[in-house]
Amino acid sequence: MNADQHDNSRPLLDVATQAHDLARSLGADEVSCSVSRSTEVSLQRRAGKLEQAQRATSLGLSVSLLVGDRFSSHATSDMRPTALRAFLERAVDATRALEPEVERRQADAALCGRGTSEAVLDQVDSTWGALDARQRGALAEELEAAVDALPQRHRLVSATVGVGDSSSESVRVMTNGFVGEHRGTGFGMSVEMTLEEPGGRRPESYSYYGANHRADVPVPTHLAMEAWARAEQRLASGPIASGRYPMLLENHAAGRILGVLGGPISGGEIHQGRSCLAGRKGEAIGNSKFSLYDDPTIPRGLGSRPWDGDALRARPMPIVEAGVLQNFYLSLYYGRKLGMEPTTGGRSNWVVPRGSRSRATILAGIPKCIVVTGFLGGNGNGLTGDFSYGIQGVLYEGGVATANLSEMNLSGNVLEIFHQFAEAADDTYVYSSVRSPSLLFDGVQFSGV
Repeated sequence: MNADQHDNSRPLLDVATQAHDLARSLGADEVSCSVSRSTEVSLQRRAGKLEQAQRATSLGLSVSLLVGDRFSSHATSDMRPTALRAFLERAVDATRALEPEVERRQADAALCGRGTSEAVLDQVDSTWGALDARQRGALAEELEAAVDALPQRHRLVSATVGVGDSSSESVRVMTNGFVGEHRGTGFGMSVEMTLEEPGGRRPESYSYYGANHRADVPVPTHLAMEAWARAEQRLASGPIASGRYPMLLENHAAGRILGVLGGPISGGEIHQGRSCLAGRKGEAIGNSKFSLYDDPTIPRGLGSRPWDGDALRARPMPIVEAGVLQNFYLSLYYGRKLGMEPTTGGRSNWVVPRGSRSRATILAGIPKCIVVTGFLGGNGNGLTGDFSYGIQGVLYEGGVATANLSEMNLSGNVLEIFHQFAEAADDTYVYSSVRSPSLLFDGVQFSGV
């Protein structure tokens, strides 16, 4: 191998260490260097045929530099020795031209490190390396066969199924002494289908599941039946009268409403004056029944991690506890900017504690309730707290589904919606970084006819 070639099998730690040391020698005061490698494979079938097969492998390097209190970040996929030197020379020179940002300095090494061991996070399925094209193809065929076996198959216009898996590894080296390595695998299956109904409408639906371990993904028949059930909820759908209704937010869709908190509690939005929750830490922003936690230490959690973007040790953190706002998302940079103690710069797993009653039991006790099964567009304003989203759903009366809903919006405000929280069901959804059960809210405003 000559000096201008790069061996993709070279240990990532060697590459990261070399890049870190080279940047330091070129004049950088502090360097954070990450190198990552990933492989993704996906298959897609439709109408009994393999429609698409893809395999992608990527190798990339990103580097953050502090040069004379000036900060910048850069990325490249060309790690040949001569190209890497030229890349870092340009990066260091460009950084010198920026305005100083003394808040960008790295954390004290004592605060950094692996908060949770790789074994405890359990994000690597050891069987991934044994998968071959035949096994992947057989799984896609099994998923398609499950769709073909559905009742009333003649109403199905089209269906597309997909299977995929991935493996990733990354290494990070920092001037403060932090060195970290992390690995993960992923497996996923999906079904998308379109039905036909009188009048020419063609309602669509989907079912998708992903997990770190292959054994955690539901069986193909589950996906096919779920996609079919959701498609049937689109049939003959339409709006009902505008008004305030109890809302049961299905567990897999809970992230959209919980997410209205995300912007207003971020350090960047607070610093920019775009947060309706700035200065409200310690205040009640919701019903005392409502709590929300950020937990990066959950085994096999899709948002779990050993450290955050600043390499600070991962640790659980309350966001809202018994209705009271407990913490903001403050990276080192924004914590220093705001004169506040840093927490962590971004979300990991969001967890809402499960309740004691089933979804069916909750609905049975409500005369009329809108069950929101999904969302279609919409927008929110972090400064005012207002939001409005298009919804898909089902009207339940006394626990019985009586109408499929569409062409409706729900609207509210961050400072109100969590005061309207009434109860969590017992059906926590674990196939997302938002690990929430179905959530009941009282008096939510819906716009229909």
